[in-house]
Amino acid sequence: MALGLLALGLLAVATGLLPTGPAGDVMERIGPLLPFLATVIVLGELTGRAGVFDVIASWVARTARGNYPALFGLCVAFASVTTIALNLDTTAVLLTPVMLALATRVGIAALPMAMTTVWLANTASLLLPASNLTNLLAAERIALSPSGLAATLWAAQLASIAVTTACLWGFYWRRGRRGADRYEPPTTPVPADPVLFRVCAAACAGFLLAILVADVELWMASGAAALVVVAVFAVRARAELKWSLIPYRLLILVPGMFLVVETVNSHGLHTLLSAALGTDDGLLGMLRSAGVGAGVSNVLNNLPAYVAGEAAVPSGNPHQLLALLVGVNVGPVITPWASPRHPPVVRTLPVARNTDRARTLPRHGLRAGGDGDTGLDPGTGGHDLTHGPGKAPRRPPQVSGRGRVGEGAAFSSARRWAGRMWGRCSGHRTPGPAGGARWPGVRR
Repeated sequence: MALGLLALGLLAVATGLLPTGPAGDVMERIGPLLPFLATVIVLGELTGRAGVFDVIASWVARTARGNYPALFGLCVAFASVTTIALNLDTTAVLLTPVMLALATRVGIAALPMAMTTVWLANTASLLLPASNLTNLLAAERIALSPSGLAATLWAAQLASIAVTTACLWGFYWRRGRRGADRYEPPTTPVPADPVLFRVCAAACAGFLLAILVADVELWMASGAAALVVVAVFAVRARAELKWSLIPYRLLILVPGMFLVVETVNSHGLHTLLSAALGTDDGLLGMLRSAGVGAGVSNVLNNLPAYVAGEAAVPSGNPHQLLALLVGVNVGPVITPWASPRHPPVVRTLPVARNTDRARTLPRHGLRAGGDGDTGLDPGTGGHDLTHGPGKAPRRPPQVSGRGRVGEGAAFSSARRWAGRMWGRCSGHRTPGPAGGARWPGVRR
C-alpha cells in the first residue's frame, strides 16, 4: 500500500493533476518529520529489545499484587505514559505484544490487556508533538512549542484518558468480563543485559526531558537518543542492529499519502470538508470539527483526515483546528484501518482469544493451536509457558459462546467480520477453527 500511494502521488505530479508548486510545498513541510519518525521508532524498537517494556510490564503486574482494579489502573498509566513520551507507534506495535506475553505468563485474560494498549495508543496521543504525527503538523501550523501544546491540550488529554478508562473498565475489565477475580503476580523480572537496559531507559528519559525542557528540534532530540541506543547495541548486541529496524514502509507511506491527499483536495475534497467543518471557532464549531474529524478518520485514516481537514479550517481559527486534532486522534478506534498502526495490531488481537484453545505469540515460543494442539512450539523445549515450573496449569478464563470473555454476540460477530475483512485486504488470512496456521510474526 505504501508503494502504491507513493506511485499514485508521483503520477499525479507527473500528469499535472497536482501542480509542482503545491507538491513542493508538501514535501518541504514533511521533510523534517521523516527523520523524527525514523529515529523515534528505532529508539522504541531497540528499547523494547533491551527488555525495558517487559521489565516495566512485569513490575506493573507485581505492584498490583494480584488485584485486578490496581492492575487496571497501572496498565492505563503505563500505556498512557508510553504513548505520550514515545508516540503511539511504540504503544501499539511494541507494547501490545509485551502485555499479551505478560498475560500469558501470569495466567490472566489477555483481551483486556490488549485493548488497553490499542485504545490508549490513540486516545492518549494528544499531549506532546512527539505523541502523534498529526500533533507535529498541528503544532507547526499554529506555532506551538511542545510545552505550549501540552499546556493547551492537557485538559482534553485528561478527559480523553478518563473516558477511555471508563469504557475499558465497562467493556473488558470489570468483574464478570475479565474472567477471574485475582491473579498470581509474576516473579521479579531481570533484564538479560543490565547495561543495555539502563542505557535504553536513560535514553528514553533524556529524549522526553529534551523535548519538554530544552528548545531543540524534535528530530534532533530523537536522533541523539537513538544514536546513543544504537551505539550501545553496536558494542553489546551487534546482531540486533539490522536494516529492518528502519520503518521503510512508513517513510514511503507518509510522502505518498500527503501527495494523494493534496491531489484529492484540489479536486473537490476541500470543498466538501469546508462545508462540513464550517468556520465557527467557538464551542459549537469545535464540537462540529471534532465530530467530523473522528468520522472521516474512521472512514479513511486519521492522517489524511487531519491533512485534508487542516486545509479546510480557516487560518485564524486555532481552536477549531485543535478540536479537529482531538477528533482525528481520539476518534479512530472503530475501524481497523483508521490509524496507520492498527493493521499490525489487529493481526495480534486473535492471539488474545480466551478460549480452551491456547493461542499466544509465536515470538514467545508458542503457536496458534487447533483441536488437540497443545499450543507448544518446539522452540520452547516443550515447556508450557502459561504456568510456572512445578505448578499445575492455570484454568483458562470462562467464555460465553463463541466470543471472548463476557463479549456480546453482536460485538463478537462484528469483531470477527472486521478481522476477516482486514485479512483479505492485507493478504493475511485468519486461521480457521481447526487451527494449525501460524500467526504472522509481530516485530518488537
